[in-house]
Amino acid sequence: MLEVRDVTFAYERSARPVLAGVSLVVAPGELVAVIGPNGSGKTTLLRLMRGLLRPQRGEILWEGKPLGHFSPRELAQRFGVVLQEPKLGFPVTVFEYVLHARFPYSNGFGFESEEDRRIALSALRLTRALELKDRWLTELSGGERQRVVLARALAGEPRALLLDEPTANLDVRFQVEMLALIRRLARERALSAVFIAHELNLVAEFADRVLLLKDGRAIAFGPPHDVFTEEKLRQAFEAEFLVDHHPLSGAPRITLAGPILDRSTDPLSERTDRAASAQEFALRRER
Repeated sequence: MLEVRDVTFAYERSARPVLAGVSLVVAPGELVAVIGPNGSGKTTLLRLMRGLLRPQRGEILWEGKPLGHFSPRELAQRFGVVLQEPKLGFPVTVFEYVLHARFPYSNGFGFESEEDRRIALSALRLTRALELKDRWLTELSGGERQRVVLARALAGEPRALLLDEPTANLDVRFQVEMLALIRRLARERALSAVFIAHELNLVAEFADRVLLLKDGRAIAFGPPHDVFTEEKLRQAFEAEFLVDHHPLSGAPRITLAGPILDRSTDPLSERTDRAASAQEFALRRER
C-alpha cells in the first residue's frame, strides 16, 4: 500500500509550497487518478511518491515504511514510472530500452538473462508495442513512445505504477485501451497505481478514486461520483461544468459549459441554478 500523509513540499524552503497538507492512500489493486489545473502540483506529487523528492513536512510510506527506508535499487524494483518524455543519453532500440528495466534485478555485471528478455518481450506484447522492438526509440511517434514507456515500467515487475499522463498523445481508441489495461493489471497483479490525467471523462470511467488538486491543496479525494460535482470542478478549474451520468456506464459525465459568468450584480449571486448559467453562456455564444 502506498500512503501520502499530510505532505508539504516547496522547491525552495522560503518559497510558496507547491503542495500543502496533501494526503491519500492507494491500496493494492486500486487505480487512483490525480487531476487539477496546470501548476496544481500533480507531477511534483508523483515525484515525491517515487522518492525523487523529499517533503519538508509529512511523510510517504510504502507498506507502512517511509520511502527513505528503502535503497534506490529496492525502490526501482517496487515502483514502475511512466514519464511524458523519457530522458535518453544515447541512441537505443525499443527492446534495449524496455530491457533496461531489468537492471535492478541483475547480478551486478549488467548481463540480462533469457528470463529478463522474455519478461521484456511480454511487456511489449501487453502494450501492443512488440512490432516496434527493433526501432530506435527516438524515431517513434508520441503515442508509440507512450506504449513503449509503459512496457518498460511493466518489465520491471513493479508493485506500484506511477504514471504521468499515460494517455497523452494517444488516439481516443488507444487512450481507452491504455487505461483499461492499466486498471486490469492493477487488479490482476494487486498493483497500487496512480496516474495523472486531464481527460476528466476518462478519469470518471476508469479511476477507482480521484484526488482533485488546486494550488497544491486537495479539494477532494474519493470515488468519482463524490469528486466530480459541479461545485468542486468549478472551484478547481474556475469554469462552469454540467455533470450528469453516462447513459451506458453510469459514471459521471462532465460537460464544459464555459467560463465562470460574472453575476456580481445579480441579487441571486449565489447562482442556485447552474443549468440556467450554462444556457445563458450558450446564448451569448450564438449571438
